[in-house]
Amino acid sequence: MSAALFEPLTLRSVTFPHRVWMAPMCQYSAEPTGPGAGAARDWHFAHYAARATGGAGLILLEATAVAPEGRISPYDLGIWDDAHIEGLRRITGFLTAHGTVPGIQIGHAGRKAATRRPWEGSGPVDPDSGLSWQPVGPSPVAYDERHVEPAELTVEQIREITGQFVDAARRALAAGFRVLEVHGAHGYLLGQFLSPYSNRRTDAYGGSFENRTRLALEVVDAVRAVWPEELPLFFRVSATDWLEEQGWTADETVRLAALLRAHGVDLLDVSTGGNGGPARIPVGPGYQVPFAARVREETGLPVAAVGLITESEQAEKIVANGEADAVLLGRELLRDPSWPRRAARELGAEVAVPPQYARAH
Repeated sequence: MSAALFEPLTLRSVTFPHRVWMAPMCQYSAEPTGPGAGAARDWHFAHYAARATGGAGLILLEATAVAPEGRISPYDLGIWDDAHIEGLRRITGFLTAHGTVPGIQIGHAGRKAATRRPWEGSGPVDPDSGLSWQPVGPSPVAYDERHVEPAELTVEQIREITGQFVDAARRALAAGFRVLEVHGAHGYLLGQFLSPYSNRRTDAYGGSFENRTRLALEVVDAVRAVWPEELPLFFRVSATDWLEEQGWTADETVRLAALLRAHGVDLLDVSTGGNGGPARIPVGPGYQVPFAARVREETGLPVAAVGLITESEQAEKIVANGEADAVLLGRELLRDPSWPRRAARELGAEVAVPPQYARAH
């Protein structure tokens, strides 16, 4: 019997060769300033090329900023300028040539912007470094005591950001991507609007569930209008803030998933957490999978599961049991770029192998 994990999956006109996909993971390796700010460099090419030759069915490039002030760190990839297209096209060309579907996650960091790279210590960039800027958010509520208070976005600015997502989608298409993912998770801007913990607005973008989800749906509608009908659109969500009070909940995620499906989203990438506060996250193997399974069961929207998925049998059970349509691997693919090929051997399946590596199989 064939492994469910290595069965093809078709969404719109795109057929993924199997269900082992690479999750977006920031590399913090772009130039922070100057004419090359935000552009993909040799590190990005080598990093993603290695996972393509390792057999990933889909590679979602890291959170790529739709505006300079939307970067998580000054070193993030960007897609706010046409000059970024060339470097990204180099990556998509290689991925496509080696049988991997190229995807990209576009987003805006909001109040969590202008932070240091992980290996430089957590927290915001030193304001005297010349690499900092004023973060923005739905409300003037800082992420934590170390972060500056964000400037509250006006309605006009919210509409400008929606336009930045649209422009980013156009550039992603020009760069050769076949999957586009809108980032609404981990406490970044769209997730900040979703959660009452970070969204204290009293206008049409705050308060009720309908108001807090308004921006996410407006962005999806605007992006879907320019993203080709034949190509899939994903949305990443944090299924819960893990807050006992005043947080985004799993019930709300199910409600949002049904709306996203109606608005043209083809798959929900289900993660959790990241919005700050006194969150209590019960981390363990596959700890986020039940949220994906619930969305799939209650809405019929295809889902991808993520979060401490490390073993081939574990991933196989998630797909075979119908808990998710695909698994997204993060740190495990940093440790082992050829995880998909190893998992295929362990499960008695096959993935495409570059001819240069054929003698190893």
